[in-house]
Amino acid sequence: MWQNISITEFILLGLTQDPTKKKMVFVIFFIFYVGTMIGNLLIIVTIKFSRTLQSPMYYFLFYLSLADSCFSTTTAPRLLVDSLSTKKVITYNECMTQVFALHLFGGMEIFVLILMAADRYVAICKPLHYPSIMRQQVCTILIILAWIGAFIHSITQIILALRMPFCGPNLIDHYCCDLQPLLKLACMDKYMINLLMVSNSGALCSSSFVILMISYIVILHSLRNHSAEGRKKALSTCTSHIIVVILFFGPCIFIYTRPPTTFPIDKMVAVFYTIGTPFLNPFIYTLRNAEVKNAMRKLWHITTTSESKR
Repeated sequence: MWQNISITEFILLGLTQDPTKKKMVFVIFFIFYVGTMIGNLLIIVTIKFSRTLQSPMYYFLFYLSLADSCFSTTTAPRLLVDSLSTKKVITYNECMTQVFALHLFGGMEIFVLILMAADRYVAICKPLHYPSIMRQQVCTILIILAWIGAFIHSITQIILALRMPFCGPNLIDHYCCDLQPLLKLACMDKYMINLLMVSNSGALCSSSFVILMISYIVILHSLRNHSAEGRKKALSTCTSHIIVVILFFGPCIFIYTRPPTTFPIDKMVAVFYTIGTPFLNPFIYTLRNAEVKNAMRKLWHITTTSESKR
């Protein structure tokens, strides 16, 4: 299964080679990464310590924010360091680790988004059975299964990466290690491994997107039978979820469901779903959710009150 390699390190070309633009890249993505970590950690802490956010929807949102933080961390810190470095070297083992982590947390995000859609379906379409179906034990089992699914997906991706022999140039025209840019350097017939990649990552992204969109169409259709107030609240929640789904799955489908060809826009598309989407998710979920905003205000009030008493 494993291939002998003659290359022990790669050089990441990053987003640009221009010194001035590299400084701009550092500033822009430093802001994005800090915003991502603050926003997602704020959601994690709020859900963890707020008594009003103990429903399954927020339980899954907790893990979505956790996955977002980890997903962004697999690429953003390296991008920031490399933007200030003259030689952007990454060892073979570090590269394979990044491939594994990228697909582990990316896969986890996909499965959590599916669980959030399932939760909204049961809450809106089966409201009387919701407490019995979405029990805490069930939610915990579902999250464990999501981690297992993400791990299996990531293992299959790392196996594909480890099967690639590298014997020629070691310049990766990207800012991170992933199967598509690595496949371009592989000294082998690329057809079969690209087919396996599309049947794994491509099929996971495409099928998940179709399932999610169908589920939300069913949910929105069922809102006709709800009261105006209930319809407004459910519509606001589902709209947030749909926006996140489109922002995440659109770029993923573009990257992973095509022949082994590269386009100039590939790196910017990858930036959007690895760094941009985790940055936007906290804003989407908090700005459109009154319960989360109120819980954050209460948590802030309790924190400031306790500090003032000291």
